[in-house]
Amino acid sequence: MKRSKSWKNAAAEVDRAALYAPLEGVRLAKKTATTKFDATVEVALRLGVDPRKADQMVRGTVNLPHGTGKTARVLVFATGDRAEEARAAGADIVGSDELIDEVSKGRLDFDAVVATPDMMGKVGRLGRVLGPRGLMPNPKTGTVTPAVAKAVTDIKGGKIEFRVDRHANLHFIIGKASFDDRQLVENYAAALDEVLRLKPSAAKGRYLKKVTFTTSMGPGIPVDPNVTRAMTAEIDA
Repeated sequence: MKRSKSWKNAAAEVDRAALYAPLEGVRLAKKTATTKFDATVEVALRLGVDPRKADQMVRGTVNLPHGTGKTARVLVFATGDRAEEARAAGADIVGSDELIDEVSKGRLDFDAVVATPDMMGKVGRLGRVLGPRGLMPNPKTGTVTPAVAKAVTDIKGGKIEFRVDRHANLHFIIGKASFDDRQLVENYAAALDEVLRLKPSAAKGRYLKKVTFTTSMGPGIPVDPNVTRAMTAEIDA
């Protein structure tokens, strides 16, 4: 892949042989952001699980304490009073049968999907469209629920969803490059705590193998996977 001069200059700031503390990683990620827009700060984890086995799937949600820096567009499949509650809570797209048809034909102008339990019989057939994009509603992540207003409010407020892929990698965002150091580190700590809490009992050996921070179109920064506590100690000192 041909890299730009700005990317190469940014990459030169990163010691690939080092393992940076989370605070150092955040600061370096912000320093090496190469875009003119406010870049998203992302985290990639390599887990010691076998995603092919159902008892080693890692999937969950977490409310980031400082939000994501982005207002998610939320689609809700609901009817009647639940549909009105979703709209009142700020859902961007609300509907039922007609909306299901639109999504099945390729409509994808949304970032998250919520559905009431009574709609799942019909929404289920969208698995081929929503599943590969990680958008399929699921009771385990709170996106299949009669409490649609709360689900919409949570997502709009910075709730993120994560799921390990078939290569045992797990990705999530922790904010924007414009966030201060504490906000990004505390968001990372909150997400990591939940990933660690969800460690499958069937997973053997080292669970958290590798951590990488990056920004939109920026270089990867290797972060020490052994640092899981007291990440803001330097700021607090």
